[in-house]
Amino acid sequence: MPQLGETVQEGTVLSWYKKVGDSIKADEPLFDVETEKVTTEIPCPIAGVVIEILVEAGTTVPVGTKLAVVEAAGAKPAAAAPQAAVAPSAPAKPAAASQADDEIIPHSKLRKQTAAHMVKSKATSPHVLQAVEVDFDRVEQARKARGDAWRGSEGFSLSYLPFIARAVCEAIAEFPKVNASFNEDALVVHKRVHLGVAVDLNFEGLMVPVIRDAQKFDVPALAREINRLAAAARAGTLVPDEVTGGTYTLSNSGPFGTLMTAPIISQPQVAILSTDAVKKKPVVIEGANGDTIAIRPVGVLAQSFDHRAFDGAYSAAFLRRVKDILESRDWSASF
Repeated sequence: MPQLGETVQEGTVLSWYKKVGDSIKADEPLFDVETEKVTTEIPCPIAGVVIEILVEAGTTVPVGTKLAVVEAAGAKPAAAAPQAAVAPSAPAKPAAASQADDEIIPHSKLRKQTAAHMVKSKATSPHVLQAVEVDFDRVEQARKARGDAWRGSEGFSLSYLPFIARAVCEAIAEFPKVNASFNEDALVVHKRVHLGVAVDLNFEGLMVPVIRDAQKFDVPALAREINRLAAAARAGTLVPDEVTGGTYTLSNSGPFGTLMTAPIISQPQVAILSTDAVKKKPVVIEGANGDTIAIRPVGVLAQSFDHRAFDGAYSAAFLRRVKDILESRDWSASF
């Protein structure tokens, strides 16, 4: 089993392109392997004949496990090891419908993986939700000033998400414990921000591609990378290193008009931030001459955090810092 990512420890053999006795060319596909929700085609490193397949399709094994034996072309034939007879298993049947006209939709592999990960996370971490309202007026000013030119040159719209991502990276520098992994002996605080951005795959499940070293990216670079990774996720072209090693995650439900979402933490991370819809609302503006009411674009940022890792005051202070950055920065200067 090849090492297909720096944090990948196991993989699942999905299918074999060849059977015992088949000839194969160098660099011709030999099998498909799935790791961390990414499917990769593995070529044969040499030309020869497949004389043994040691791991059946559908089996998950650790990295480094011997999967097959290919005899190099021109080598003296060797007797193949006897294969154990395996009775074919009956296909799994979905649970019987309670009504004759109910639709039964078998779970895809990605849906099963998503479900298992969510259940494990809720069972592992004591989730706590905190939220803040953010006035996105300064962000909106930058989007209005730069949006048309951006769309013309980049081919996609400038959303709120890259601004939020930049504010999160800056706030993490001051509150590093939210960018951490929890284990039984210690909290591992990561110096680099590998920012996961959840992508919905047409309701089939979730992929969370990762922007590595996101703390080094400015707003335009974050916007481009978020767009590139989302497109790759939907096209099924992400490579293993693009979906592993995340240290903090953004979950963006805003395009669907949500008010506030309580996201589930991606283990072994300790926090995740939901970015919900930004809508115009009346806001009280405090000034030297008294209070005034203005119409502003307002949205909720909601963070679920692992209470084993830190307490509510730390999470709240982090959220306040994210809010302050978004509300006070001259974002137009970022372009």
